[in-house]
Amino acid sequence: MDHHHTSHPTGGGALGVVLPVLALLVCAGGYLLLVLRARRRNPVRAWSPWRTAAFCAGVVLLAVALLPPVAPLAHRDFRGHMVQHLLIGMYAPPALVLGAPVTLVLRAVSAPRARRLTTVLHSAPARLLSRPPVAVLLSAGSLPVLYFTPLYDTVMAHPAGHWLAHAHFLLSGCLFAHAVAGPDPAPARPGVPARLVWLGCAIAVHAVAAQLMYGGFGVAVHAPVSEVRGGAEIMYYGGDIAELLLAAALVATWRPGHRPLARPRPNRRPFPRSVSLRPRTRPSG
Repeated sequence: MDHHHTSHPTGGGALGVVLPVLALLVCAGGYLLLVLRARRRNPVRAWSPWRTAAFCAGVVLLAVALLPPVAPLAHRDFRGHMVQHLLIGMYAPPALVLGAPVTLVLRAVSAPRARRLTTVLHSAPARLLSRPPVAVLLSAGSLPVLYFTPLYDTVMAHPAGHWLAHAHFLLSGCLFAHAVAGPDPAPARPGVPARLVWLGCAIAVHAVAAQLMYGGFGVAVHAPVSEVRGGAEIMYYGGDIAELLLAAALVATWRPGHRPLARPRPNRRPFPRSVSLRPRTRPSG
């Protein structure tokens, strides 16, 4: 940890504002168009408005992170960077994932395209990425690599590296949210208890990294001590809130299987009581 502040590039001035706005408008508009197309293809099976609201909320969170005043603050203050990191990597992804974009695409496209997409979802790489251990490694496991090595200052010194870090936060966060509580199909996803365990592992990694950063143990961020400690506090408390919200989303969608109660078998008799088992004899004479 250094007492000197390293200034980072602002990311292209007006272009750094226009491009995110256009990208976010394309994402939101594309999702809404898919909703309309899904309704036209199957008017009886309406798309949930809660899914649409969740996805749009994720887009709004990304806009808050990528636009002023948060974006300029992230370039000159490590606390602003941590706020941006949490919004992009931990708050927006669960909202986007709860919008079930893959399921929406499957409903909106034609049957042959849906079958091809299903084949991709069942492929070996997709099954590997949808496993919670891999998602935890890519999301929470990247924190020590970024903040406890010279990688942070190297990446943030270039606009391209800055946007690559954003892409990593967003993609790894979406992958983690999908592996833990995503409504979209995931063939290799384990049961809810196992996912809660992996979510607990991610919470532990965030907590330990934040505590080490606050104490200055091994942190390699060239910023004033007050900024680094403030960023560590934001990571600690903000990360816990985001992961608890993800756990709540997982529990809310949990439908534990239960066996139906066995119905009592009726006491059936092979013959009615009025029926005699004795053979009838003809009257003599």
